[in-house]
Amino acid sequence: MDALHPRLLVEDFDTAVRFWTAALRDLLATEPVKVLPEAGYANWDLGGQAALTLFSRTAIARTIGTESLPARGPVQDTAMLVLRVDDVDSATGTLAAHGAEVLAGPQGRPDWGPNLRTAHLRTPDGGLVELQSY
Repeated sequence: MDALHPRLLVEDFDTAVRFWTAALRDLLATEPVKVLPEAGYANWDLGGQAALTLFSRTAIARTIGTESLPARGPVQDTAMLVLRVDDVDSATGTLAAHGAEVLAGPQGRPDWGPNLRTAHLRTPDGGLVELQSY
């Protein structure tokens, strides 16, 4: 049983699947276990455990009865996917090559933790990602 894993609620499911398929292939050498476009659902595993799931925002809104609410507004980010990687610089280049926008390039963050290095990117679907190594 998968105890915890991130489920990203995405606005543009097809774009998100293309991005994460390519990015996770290059970063973690993993392929999607399941991609169900009609359901707006995709998932990737690592070592037999769920690593990442995508779910369409439209599909979850229908499921929980919030489809009449606005999908976006001018707000700051409320969630971020954090990926620990061996090499922040290389991983930043990989995600950027797949269409992510670099918001804050690779840099040391000694005030956040000893030997911590991070980069922050925006995925093509609008998600915020932090790459980190320590």
